[in-house]
Amino acid sequence: MTKFHFAGRYNGDPESLPSHEPVEGAVIFKEAENQNKLAIIMNSIAIIIAIVTVGFYFVRSRSPLSMVGLILSIVTLVPHEFLHAICFEGDVYMYENLKKGMLFVTGPGSFSKAGFIFMSMLPNLVFGFIPYIIFLIDPSQTLLGTLGAISISSGAGDYYNAFNALTQMPKGSRTYLRNFRSYWYMPKDNEK
Repeated sequence: MTKFHFAGRYNGDPESLPSHEPVEGAVIFKEAENQNKLAIIMNSIAIIIAIVTVGFYFVRSRSPLSMVGLILSIVTLVPHEFLHAICFEGDVYMYENLKKGMLFVTGPGSFSKAGFIFMSMLPNLVFGFIPYIIFLIDPSQTLLGTLGAISISSGAGDYYNAFNALTQMPKGSRTYLRNFRSYWYMPKDNEK
């Protein structure tokens, strides 16, 4: 069962985050080494995705982007993190540092490969892809088109995590978060 905690402002120190205990033999994901490099990668991915999704929006609809849809895409940032949070087992902590544009959840639990990918993608499906697909089918749904286009692009970090899990984790492995980094390991028979 998930136990949610609002942990307040993230102080920028990865050591201060609640984390899974290190697992002997765990392999750190090949990913950006620090938050600044990660921010550059994520912002670049988000801009590219936004250009594509907003571009298709204008191909399908001659209407301007919906202001309500733009506002909803901002309002759904907290529910986006709650959808991540419900996928955790045990304690999960939400942090914010709005000055740096950060809102995230973390916890000391571990995930199967499929569970980690599902956790990463769930909010993007709910607030991004599903509304956007409805808009593509019915272009009069400009509110959903705008919400979906912006929400899809705001999930760049989640796609990065899912891609790393897909390409780096062997079958049967588990992953955990520690100090703002992801690790994978092969569980012992009694841990599966």
